[in-house]
Amino acid sequence: MTASMANRAPRLGEEDNHKRRAGAPGTAVITKTKRETKRPSLYRVLLLNDDYTPMEFVVHVLERFFNKDQGSAHRIMMHVHQHGIGECGIYTYEVAETKVTQVMDFARKHQHPLQCVMEKK
Repeated sequence: MTASMANRAPRLGEEDNHKRRAGAPGTAVITKTKRETKRPSLYRVLLLNDDYTPMEFVVHVLERFFNKDQGSAHRIMMHVHQHGIGECGIYTYEVAETKVTQVMDFARKHQHPLQCVMEKK
């Protein structure tokens, strides 16, 4: 760095330089913009019926991963059994994805073909 460069004052931006020459004070107006936040998309977590997974296992899955009481878990399990599909809950994408993965891993670990999926609400 040369001596002449070290002695130079920092340059003002063109806009700042213009304001100062026009006699404007060195203050700025700060405005807050209100951002519109939008709700996250929701996803339904669904269990699919099969002919091999025991009903008791499905009830256990509903109690363990979806915090259902015994009565609610039994009703959902019966709905899955009679209609082929049943809703376990409605969650944001990340939570729904986690629950589907947990249920599928748990079913595979116990050698059951239970299927759990998610769909946008």
